[in-house]
Amino acid sequence: METVAPYKEIIDVIKASGGDAFKKCFQCGLCDTVCPWNKVTKFSMRKLVREATFGLTEIESEDIWLCTTCGRCPQRCPRDVKQIDSGIALRRIANEYGIFPPHVKSVRTINASLVAEGNPLNEERKNRAKWAEGISVPAFEEGMEILYFPGCYLSYDPRMKKVAKATAAILTKAGVDFGILGEKESCCGESIRKTGDEELFKRLARENIKAFIDSGVKKILVSSPHCYHTFKNEYPDFRVNFEIIHISQFLSDLIKQGRITLSKAYNKKITYHDPCYLGRHNGIFEEPREVLNSVPGLELVEMPECRADSLCCGGGGGRIWMETPKGQRFSDLRIDQALEEGAEVLVTACPYCITNFEDSRLTRDAVDKIEVKDITEIIAEVI
Repeated sequence: METVAPYKEIIDVIKASGGDAFKKCFQCGLCDTVCPWNKVTKFSMRKLVREATFGLTEIESEDIWLCTTCGRCPQRCPRDVKQIDSGIALRRIANEYGIFPPHVKSVRTINASLVAEGNPLNEERKNRAKWAEGISVPAFEEGMEILYFPGCYLSYDPRMKKVAKATAAILTKAGVDFGILGEKESCCGESIRKTGDEELFKRLARENIKAFIDSGVKKILVSSPHCYHTFKNEYPDFRVNFEIIHISQFLSDLIKQGRITLSKAYNKKITYHDPCYLGRHNGIFEEPREVLNSVPGLELVEMPECRADSLCCGGGGGRIWMETPKGQRFSDLRIDQALEEGAEVLVTACPYCITNFEDSRLTRDAVDKIEVKDITEIIAEVI
């Protein structure tokens, strides 16, 4: 096996990303045991760790692009081997050399769209606030309580626009003093950073930070766990510190404070899917369940893989932009699990999860068997 990049360069990049922890690995194989890929195909994180330790990883290999950064293996690793950081370091080298397997080449198109329009969906920046037309969502002004940051999917994707509108309706009903930045907003940069394009991530982060500071933003409400994670845990590296809250947390607060009343019954059996970047990465497990358990008539059942052991939807780590062969989609398995529990609705709180689950409803021929909803859509129906 030969490396494309020089041995020393691979080792230096891995070390810079915390990958010196690779040397701690004693090849116990727990990472392979918990990895969701091994439910659908064969993949060995242990093998990748071993190869990377000695600079033997093939940068052309598709293996370095499989990780969804779901967080299962770092969670269980007894030696604190930083698999995610080191895997992204390998992707950074692949970016520098312009080496992408066929199913990853779409990332280049996404990069171009992010540079030109500030979003990965090849949509025009000037249309970023069009989702709010006709529902009286104000532009953010300095002094407002909250900036609502819907993110790229909720701004442009037809299915996810419904979630943005439901969120705005709830905030308005609760009397929340909020606004949006519209075309001043750029992608948070989370997914492109996970594909190894560090420079583009920094560019997007600086654009957002400037927009936030120039507008006098102090508190940011987000719908995407990926935005939440990035703003809360990664933007502080740029010496800024905004208060970040996820919509599931905010809904819980609004209900406890009596600012919204859930007056209508939702007489359905539902199950809740913990998004990786909300639950496992940031420890937000209880608030979404508190919100759902507050809904009259709703019956919440848990799937076997829930909370810290939740099954990844397959969209993290930039894989939302990559092809996943039929038969290897984690979201298909999740739809099956929800159906096995007798759920009529699969509820979550992440745009990537919803997008993947909606696709899997089609591939699993389950459109008439189960609905997929964001938590805000449930609340908007019952207030």
